[in-house]
Amino acid sequence: MFDLLKGTRIIDLTTIVLGPYATQMLADLGADVIKVESPAGDAFRAVRPARRDDLGVGFLAYNRNKRSVVLDLKQPRAREVLKKMVAESDVLVHNMRSRSAAGLGLGYDELSKINPGLVYCYSPGFGELGPDRDAPAYDDIIQSRSGLAALNADPSGAPQYVRTIACDKTVGLHLALAVASGLVKRATTGEGVCIETPMLESMVSFLLSEHLAGHTLVPPEGELGYDRMMSPNRKPYRTQDGYLTILPYTTRHWVRFFQICGLDDWATADKVIDAGLRSDHIDELYGKVAELAAGRTTADWMSVLADKDIPCARVNSLDDLFTDSHLVAAGMFTEVEDERIGTLRQLRSPFQVNGELAPDAGTDQHPPGLGEHTSAVLESFGYTTDEISEMRGEGMLG
Repeated sequence: MFDLLKGTRIIDLTTIVLGPYATQMLADLGADVIKVESPAGDAFRAVRPARRDDLGVGFLAYNRNKRSVVLDLKQPRAREVLKKMVAESDVLVHNMRSRSAAGLGLGYDELSKINPGLVYCYSPGFGELGPDRDAPAYDDIIQSRSGLAALNADPSGAPQYVRTIACDKTVGLHLALAVASGLVKRATTGEGVCIETPMLESMVSFLLSEHLAGHTLVPPEGELGYDRMMSPNRKPYRTQDGYLTILPYTTRHWVRFFQICGLDDWATADKVIDAGLRSDHIDELYGKVAELAAGRTTADWMSVLADKDIPCARVNSLDDLFTDSHLVAAGMFTEVEDERIGTLRQLRSPFQVNGELAPDAGTDQHPPGLGEHTSAVLESFGYTTDEISEMRGEGMLG
């Protein structure tokens, strides 16, 4: 855990992946993230396998360095407790629909009266300006609606989901940036702010930044879709003994690639040395790379391409990542002991600060059990032991 956000208190009402991914990054950077859950807990706690019912592997991946508090926000007194916490915090984050937040009395207008300096960031499926503002959304819904599933179509043209939680994590990055930006605004002006980071709008912005392509111009000149991305020949190439990504990108790369292959006529061709013409002929050029790739072994290609500083990469399987020489040297994977469930493998934070990684993983807090910190957190907000016992008796703490 770094200390860049030390002293920043975040009330985290998010669930599943989008919000927890964002708040884990903020927690890794030093924020005190208080994860407020219903008595049933974050639904991602149930993702299996698991060695304890409330600590499935899905939850473990997105919730380290947080404290868990259970509050049944359907109960008025629990909502008052939350408001007291908000009054003494810096940030509130949620991924509810605005209607749901407002129904609980947790909209920005109400909470900003309690804490005028509050940084209020939320990520619904659809933004407030559209008719679908109250529609439910999950990753697969947004992969479909944003165009991502269609971009990832199989050879028959059938749309396919990307095999990662692409939209939740991409929008989670947007949400973390929103929180950081809100904190900067408050630090410079003393004012709070409300920032909406809707899933659909964020993903459409993310995808169309290159795929708007010819439709950037009015009237359009060319089709939607960045040609290089849409090229059928853009793919890992089969070598004599496997697959390899070969990616000449600049003019220098392309010239050197064809020189390596002994094709001086290609190395000096206008469609290679002129960047504009190369863009027009990119599928043809990738097709030529595919043809040539089959003539050498993967190791041979890696050697000659690296020697000429031409980008290339082996095609790793998920298993291969654990033995990838760079990732191993970078200490990307660590093993830690958790007395509740045994040994855990986890990914370190990808950041470096002043050239250093986060302090030893032993300083990290393990992902919390459901409600593990309820009493301690409520005491830190001034509630007495008797008050906490009374709230437990009312069932509002799970």
